[in-house]
Amino acid sequence: MTRAIPALYARGVSRPSPSDRSPTIGLVLGLVITFSAVLAYSAYITWQVTGLRKLQTDLVDRNRKDSLQLLRIQNDLNLLAVAMRDMVSSDEPYPLTAWSAQFQRIRTDLDDAMRLEAGFAAASRTPEQSAFLTSSVTQFWDAVDRVFVLARDGQEKEARKQIQLSLQERQAALSTAVARFLVQNTENEDQAGQRIVQIYDRVQRQVYFFLAATLLAILLNGLSLIRWNRRLFGRLAEISERRSELAQKLISTQESTLRYISRELHDEFGQILTAIGSMLRRAGTHAPEGSSLRADLQEVLEIVQSTLDKVRSLSQALHPVMLEEAGLESTLDWYIPTVERQTGIAISYEKQGEPFPVDGAAGVHVYRILQEALNNVARHSGAKQAWVRLRFLPQRLELEVRDRGTGFAEGPNRRGIGLVAMRERSELMGGQLVVTRPTDGDGGTLVHLTVPREKAESYAKEDHSVASR
Repeated sequence: MTRAIPALYARGVSRPSPSDRSPTIGLVLGLVITFSAVLAYSAYITWQVTGLRKLQTDLVDRNRKDSLQLLRIQNDLNLLAVAMRDMVSSDEPYPLTAWSAQFQRIRTDLDDAMRLEAGFAAASRTPEQSAFLTSSVTQFWDAVDRVFVLARDGQEKEARKQIQLSLQERQAALSTAVARFLVQNTENEDQAGQRIVQIYDRVQRQVYFFLAATLLAILLNGLSLIRWNRRLFGRLAEISERRSELAQKLISTQESTLRYISRELHDEFGQILTAIGSMLRRAGTHAPEGSSLRADLQEVLEIVQSTLDKVRSLSQALHPVMLEEAGLESTLDWYIPTVERQTGIAISYEKQGEPFPVDGAAGVHVYRILQEALNNVARHSGAKQAWVRLRFLPQRLELEVRDRGTGFAEGPNRRGIGLVAMRERSELMGGQLVVTRPTDGDGGTLVHLTVPREKAESYAKEDHSVASR
C-alpha cells in the first residue's frame, strides 16, 4: 500500500506546481482597478455635471434675467419716445409740464430696471459698456430736467427744440445700445447652448468609453476567473482520478491480503487442526474404554473440531471462495443464513428477475457492501429483523438492505469508514450507493446499491487489467 502513491506519479500524474498559486491576488487587483475606474469616472461625471449646472445657472439663467430687464428698459425707452413725440406735436393742447409726472414714473421704473440689469450683466459685459449705458442714461435725465426747467420758465418753444435736438437723439442712442445688448445676450445664449451641447457630447463619449472600459475589465476578470476555474476543476478532476485509482489499489490490495489470509487459515491452520483431530482420534482408539483419558481426548477432539469450524467460517468471511467457484448468487444464499446464525437477526432474503453472471471483482464489491450493511444492522441499529433484496434487472443490478432500527446520525462528521468504503466500491463499479431513511414511517435505514449490468459483467476484466498495471 505504501508504494501506491509514488506509482501514480510515475505514470505521469504531476505533483502540484509552485506556479499554481492562488488567483486571489489577480482577481482582487482586477476588482480594485475596476472599482477605482468607477470612482474616477463618477468623480469626472460629477465635475462635468457641476460645471454644466454652473454654466446654466451663471450664464444662461443670468443672461435670460438680464434680457428681461433689457426688454423692460427698452419698453421704458419706447414709452419715452412716444411721450416726446407727443410733446413736440403741434396737435397737443397741453403744456410740456403736463408730462412731468409721466416722465417721473418712467424714470422710477427705468432706474429700478437699470439697477437690476447691472447686477445680472456683471459677468457678461465689459466695464466700459456698463459705464457707457449708465452715463448715457444720466445724461438723458439731465437733459430731461433742463427741458422741464425751460417749460416751467415759459420757454415752451425752446424746450420743444431741445427735445428734438437732444432728447430724441439721446433716446435713440439708448435704444440702440439696449438693442445691441439684447443681441449680445442672444449671442451669449447661443454660445452657451453650443457649450452645453459640447459638454453633453463629451459626457456621452466618455460614457461610451467608460462602458467599453468597464466591459473590457469585466471581460478580462471573467476570462481570468474562467481560466482559474478551469485549472481548479482540472486539478480537482486530477485529484479525483488519483483518489479513485488509489482507492481501487487500496481495495485491491485489501482483497489480496484478505484472500491470502483466508487461504492461509483454510489451508495451513485447517490442515494442522485436521491433522490434530486425526491424531486425537487414533489416540482415543488406544485408550481403554470408559477411561478418563479417553473422555479427555474426546473433549479435546471436540474443541479442535469447533476451532476448525470457526477457522473455516472466518476464512469464508474474509474471502468466500464460493464467489470464485459458484458466483454471487450462491454466495449470498450461503452467507445470509450464516449471518442469521451468528447475529440472531431474522433476515428476509428475496431475489427478483432473471439472474445474469456477476463474478470477479464486481461480485466481491457487492458482497462486501452487503457484508458491511449487515454488520451495521447488527452493531448499530438495534433491530432484530432485516430485509435483503437482490434484483436482476435488464439494465442493472440492484441490492437493498433495510432495517427498522434506530437509523443513522446525519451530518458530515457522522460518516464511518465503513460507509466510505461502501461508496468507494460502488463508484469503482460505476454504480451508485444511496443510504437514506425510509419515508414509510417505520424508521430505520435503507441501503440501496445500483450497478449497471455492463459494468457488473465487465468489471472483472477491467479490474484485472488495472491490477496488472
